[in-house]
Amino acid sequence: MGIVIDTSALVDIERRAGGEDAETTAWNVLFLRIGDQPAAIPAIVFAEALVGVELAANTKRAAVRRAHLDALIAQVPVVDFDAQIAQVWARLVATLRRSGQMIPANDLAVAATATHLAYAVLVGASGEKHFRAIDGLEVITIDG
Repeated sequence: MGIVIDTSALVDIERRAGGEDAETTAWNVLFLRIGDQPAAIPAIVFAEALVGVELAANTKRAAVRRAHLDALIAQVPVVDFDAQIAQVWARLVATLRRSGQMIPANDLAVAATATHLAYAVLVGASGEKHFRAIDGLEVITIDG
C-alpha cells in the first residue's frame, strides 16, 4: 500500500518544528514516515501548500516553505485530479450526502485520490476526523 499526503500532515510538521533547523528535522521525519512506500501528493494538496507559501508572514518564511515543498515534490509525484479520480469523488460525495456526513471539498479530493490509488491517507491531527468518515479509507497520522 502507498500513502497520499494530506495538507494537514504538512501543516502539523511546520507547526511542531519551532525553528529552521528543527523544521528541517521535522520534514525529514515525513520522509522517514513515508519510507519505501509509494507516495503521492494530490494536486489540491500541492495547491494548498502553495497558498501557504503565498501567505507566509515574510519572504524568508515563504522561501523556507517553498524549499521544503520543492524537496517534497522532487521525491513524491503530484497526482492530477483526472476523470477517474473525479468519478471516485462523485461517488464519495453521493455516499456522504446520503449519510449526512459531508466533509470539505478539498478533503474529498484527497480521499478520492487515495481511494483511486488504493493508498492510505497521511494526515495531521486536525485532519483525521474528516477522513475517518470515508468507509474503507485507511487513515494514518503523522505521529504514527
